[in-house]
Amino acid sequence: MSSTASSGAQAPSTVVIYSGGMDSYTVLHRALREGLAVHALSFDYGQRHRRELDVARQVCESLAIPHQVVDIRAIHGLIDNSALTNAALTMPQGEYDADSLHSTVVPNRNMILLSLAIAKAVNIGANRVDYGAHGGDHMLYPDCRPAFVEAMNDVAQIANFEPVTVHAPYLASSKADILRDGLAMGLDYRHTWTCYEGQQLACGQCGSCRERLAAFAANHSVDPLDYAIDTSQVAH
Repeated sequence: MSSTASSGAQAPSTVVIYSGGMDSYTVLHRALREGLAVHALSFDYGQRHRRELDVARQVCESLAIPHQVVDIRAIHGLIDNSALTNAALTMPQGEYDADSLHSTVVPNRNMILLSLAIAKAVNIGANRVDYGAHGGDHMLYPDCRPAFVEAMNDVAQIANFEPVTVHAPYLASSKADILRDGLAMGLDYRHTWTCYEGQQLACGQCGSCRERLAAFAANHSVDPLDYAIDTSQVAH
């Protein structure tokens, strides 16, 4: 992996909410290719798939970009009614449907994370926050919809003395579109983590894995991650 970010001290800055997943990985590299001084920001909120944080650290170290992991596990009791944050709940498998959707929603997650990222942007003099909401999530998660992003951007313009722009470059794109963009940039997606289970190998059965595999199939590419099952029949 290599960074094409400008080394100039006067380069405009952005804070990238970087989970370690394939969407934010692509957003991170896109910002670097804009010549921005990127400050990666990750959050430990007690997610079951904390392995994504290790992947994020490794990527940022290899790119030599600033990376901060914020421990917000103190709020875990406020957001633990989700299979993503409560190991006592069964992680749904298969394609997303109404039931599996609701069981994997972390209450108010993106509003919380964006609020903290905006604070960091103001604190370091950055005028933008990037995050990876995309078109495929519109029907799934309310905090990935255009109306939410637009409202958060409006608030970020007036919440501090210095306005901050909330930038979601893939808001009108599908996951397959994001992957296509990343592959065109030459990105290696073995340096990402998507599985909600967070075990040694990706499960290949949760909704997140299946969505990822479908994106690779749509791009006629092979996912470089190792899976616990044969995924040749999973992608569609």
